[in-house]
Amino acid sequence: MQFNINGPVFVTGADGFIGSHLTEALVKMGCDVTALCLYNSMGNFGWLQQLADKAPSNLKIILGDVRDAGLIESALPEKATIFHLASLIAIPYSYVAPESYFETNVRGALNIAKAALKKSAKRVVHTSTSEVYGTARIVPINEEHPLQGQSPYSASKIAADKLMESYFCSFNLPLVTLRPFNTYGPRQSLRAVIPTILAQAIAGDKKLKLGSISPTRDFNYVTDTVNAFLAVGSTDLSKVLGKTYNAGSGHEISIGDLVTLIGRLFGNAFEIQTEESRIRPGNSEVERLLADSSSLTKATGWESKVSLEEGLLNFAEWLKMNPVKAPHQYQV
Repeated sequence: MQFNINGPVFVTGADGFIGSHLTEALVKMGCDVTALCLYNSMGNFGWLQQLADKAPSNLKIILGDVRDAGLIESALPEKATIFHLASLIAIPYSYVAPESYFETNVRGALNIAKAALKKSAKRVVHTSTSEVYGTARIVPINEEHPLQGQSPYSASKIAADKLMESYFCSFNLPLVTLRPFNTYGPRQSLRAVIPTILAQAIAGDKKLKLGSISPTRDFNYVTDTVNAFLAVGSTDLSKVLGKTYNAGSGHEISIGDLVTLIGRLFGNAFEIQTEESRIRPGNSEVERLLADSSSLTKATGWESKVSLEEGLLNFAEWLKMNPVKAPHQYQV
């Protein structure tokens, strides 16, 4: 697909998993990018550090926090295309510190919406998550599926989605919402299931420590997710304005079958050991996710291209060379 985004671009969560890949793609396209990275005492730029070291002339990096309304307003260029990815996403931590999720995910969205209106943003691409659907009532899941807050994290994202929707309805915010399903790939934190399995497999472990293995997920490789962002960010705004789009592979696999698949790819047979800290409370577990992305394909031409097998092998090669360390909790 060919993407064309004119004018300045502003990316929040640019130092995170998906955000860093998206920022790199935008810089490579020649966009003038302002990237917001979470401030830290070491002054580094998380997963964006390697790109920052190359000092491309069309990249400006700002350390800050999406919860700071004044900073967002001052950092946001006039008439920019905004990709808002900054978020707290670790579901287990949302049980421990739910207030921080609402402060970051909801207040952060509010700050973006207000600044976007004040600075006459061309477009705001807001990042949702498949977790807002909860356990699937119908499959595949389309954008009309009911929203279910089965964890404090998902509840905070539902609130953020609805807040952004309210600004579209009330103040004509030039909004489009992207709802990625389970993205995986290089730079993903070890708290996620695929890098957890791959890292243990690479280390030669025969016993895998996992949570529940019955839930199914729709895994989408990070390059496909990035292309979904670029698609909704560059398609004629009149075609996508005010809409929400799923981005998934359209295939589901249980965690147990995922272990079997990775074992086959590595020529290993694994014994699964249940790790209690990885198990969600019963009513909070999302048992099934399977995306219907046909609306996104129809509107933009986007399609998921990378098979699960290909993506797993690519990711495994990267992990061998780059042991995963999450720079901080802003990982999208």
